[in-house]
Amino acid sequence: MTARPLVAFAVAPLLTISASSSIAQAPASSRPAATDRSQVSAAAKAPERAIRRDMPMTNTIRRAFAAGTRDSTGRPGRKYWQLWTDYRINARLDNATSVVSGHEIVTFRNNSDSAMRSVVLRLDQNIFRPEAARTDLMDVITGGMKITRLIVNGQNLPVMDTVGTPIPGTTRRTTPLSRLLKLTSARIPLAAPIGARSIGTIEADWSFEVPRIEGARGFRMGRWADTLYQVAQWYPRLAVFDDLRDGGWDTDPYLGNAEFYNNFGHFDVSIDVPAGWIVGATGVLQNPTEVLTPLARERLSHVLESDSTRTIVSAAERGAEKSTTAGTNGRLVWRFAADTVGDFAWATSNQFVWDASRATIPGRGPVPFNILYLPAHTQAFAEGPRVVRHALEFYSKLWMPYAFPQLTMVDGPELGMEYPMFIMSAVFAADHETGHEWWPMMVGVNETWYGWMDEGFNQYMNILSDADREKRPYKLDSLGITYGRVSGNELEPPLMWDENYAGPFYGFAAYRKAPLMLSALGGVVGDSAVWRAMSDYAKAWRFKHPSPWDYAFFMNNALHQDLSWFWNYWLFTTESVDESIQEVKTSGRGTTVTVRQDGQMPSPVILKVDFAPSGVPIRPMPNSTMTTANSAIVTYPVDVWFSGNRSFTANLDFGGRPISRITLDPNGRFPDKNASDNVWPRGQATPKTNGGN
Repeated sequence: MTARPLVAFAVAPLLTISASSSIAQAPASSRPAATDRSQVSAAAKAPERAIRRDMPMTNTIRRAFAAGTRDSTGRPGRKYWQLWTDYRINARLDNATSVVSGHEIVTFRNNSDSAMRSVVLRLDQNIFRPEAARTDLMDVITGGMKITRLIVNGQNLPVMDTVGTPIPGTTRRTTPLSRLLKLTSARIPLAAPIGARSIGTIEADWSFEVPRIEGARGFRMGRWADTLYQVAQWYPRLAVFDDLRDGGWDTDPYLGNAEFYNNFGHFDVSIDVPAGWIVGATGVLQNPTEVLTPLARERLSHVLESDSTRTIVSAAERGAEKSTTAGTNGRLVWRFAADTVGDFAWATSNQFVWDASRATIPGRGPVPFNILYLPAHTQAFAEGPRVVRHALEFYSKLWMPYAFPQLTMVDGPELGMEYPMFIMSAVFAADHETGHEWWPMMVGVNETWYGWMDEGFNQYMNILSDADREKRPYKLDSLGITYGRVSGNELEPPLMWDENYAGPFYGFAAYRKAPLMLSALGGVVGDSAVWRAMSDYAKAWRFKHPSPWDYAFFMNNALHQDLSWFWNYWLFTTESVDESIQEVKTSGRGTTVTVRQDGQMPSPVILKVDFAPSGVPIRPMPNSTMTTANSAIVTYPVDVWFSGNRSFTANLDFGGRPISRITLDPNGRFPDKNASDNVWPRGQATPKTNGGN
């Protein structure tokens, strides 16, 4: 999803926070004096900082390791399992009232080795109820989702119950079901458990009003008057039951900012709308002969022939027997099927222009995509095909091939939100929303808890895609260093905090910090190594549910080094490096450079050495790389800090050629509050960086 305006308001100032506003490290001279010689001796021997070199292990991952569902390689364990859900939904839009009503049957397989004694339903439409708990402002209020019939595993539940059932041996009663069904996450006790590796079922009838959006952005969905509808979070959804949560069920409520965590499964969805209305949705249309005109079907048959954009339904083709078939009693049922997806969303309008084109996916060949937009927005959507095609092709090469049979992009009040095979997006957000087809749609991360594994990774790869599409060098340099100006703000939670409760820094934690982290990782191992490792990670967890530990351990193995120190500081803390050049001395042909790190986070020591244009020949050092005839990069690994010292002396010997300038962290990859003290001699401008490495 593209960051919402409220989030953007909170995030925008973060990267402009001045170093002077940060809490300074206390200088050595201000530390309390030792009171006797033994204290002086102890202080002299004690490390100045303790570098944590392992990744913290919470109860969540310890349970999974003990069960064998995950392991230290970062791959799924030999006993890995996940739920599988099959949905059959029949829905109807009444455009006169803007109410969607539906009937669904969910069949799910409990693939775990434990019984389910309850089920948890996601009822996200209830966030529009007036009394709903939420973290975001709401421009429109509705009655939420009204469930009129609910059968769980054959048990017909009293959905209108307002009293609750007696609890044996007490005078208390359970929470009434009618109250539970007003929440966004409802845990419903079962009369009989659903056994391990057995089948459960849910049947429900429900309805809700699609929120009307006027002059503001939609809330991941919405409608414009009674002529265009974007419909999402629209059916009772079975929550994820996995190996990570105590008791299995993911019970986090839907509060607004944080997004979703879904089971993979199959959807068979029929959508009843007025004739003349075009429907775009997750999945593949199953009954084109019943809803599309012969002319539209003929046009669609040529879409895969070239990269040209073809109009399937034009602005002039409006109404039954022009944009669609005539239907029965003025209505049509569009049926879509989608396999191995975590969700389903759709949109419909009696005004849509329908364009289509193709993207050529490596290893798969051409895949169609559709763009549905209003005639008044023709110019705004003119670049849509180019952006969507490039995104599908670029991310397929970068990570892994796009796995789905099609993609649909739709116009409407929501300017940027993603679902499997389906994005609600303006063109400016189309690259980002298409990128979400990789995470979380193919790699099923928990966005609610760990939005950085979804939004953050996406923001990072958008930098690469945007540069490639515009045929310019990508720029990851100077990103990691900016975190130094954010670190220390008490409003910022660590990335491992449940982002449902991340507070005013939600946008930074979900969207902004991961690109800075991956910029720093590229500074340690190289950008191309990061891309290769993340590509392998994506393939290993394709259509599965990785945790942050799975990601970190996988990257350690793929990059052939223990980066646990890196993951600890970036994911579990809000610390920075805060480094500087303290002193430079030259004696004979050698130069010593004293580097200090005042932050708690360590990083490699990377020095750019610029030489005088003439003099004795330059003799490269073993840990150096010549970047030009008169400049070199010298690298010392992060290990130099593991003893606990805050100062490190680099001994440079390039044969005696005079050194004109030394720059610490020349590419700006590591968090620093003040880059001006990274240059020697002092007073020289910090050189600007270009491109990536």
